[in-house]
Amino acid sequence: MSDLDIQTPTAFDPFAEANADNTGSGSKDYVHIRVQQRNGRKSLTTVQGLKKEFSYNKILKDLKKEFCCNGTVVQDPELGQVIQLQGDQRKNVSTFLVQAGIMKKDHIKIHGF
Repeated sequence: MSDLDIQTPTAFDPFAEANADNTGSGSKDYVHIRVQQRNGRKSLTTVQGLKKEFSYNKILKDLKKEFCCNGTVVQDPELGQVIQLQGDQRKNVSTFLVQAGIMKKDHIKIHGF
């Protein structure tokens, strides 16, 4: 038994990539799109890192209308304003931000599963 290296599985941290990327001095400003699992099949999509000059409520209104889902803007003390949407809307939000001209495709990071 002592010859075998036993490794216990560790929990997956979806925020590990975002924390590792902030260490560089010349890092770009990214928009992070994440999915969080709720109860059973329910999930929550969060959009973080949009520029402060954008109106979060107007973006949220357009996202809700486009994807037929509910959502809210949450004020987080560490991350600032975060948009939360019901369901797994990662790809939809990414394409919406690119088509609306809010962000470029290379400035968007999609995290999760």
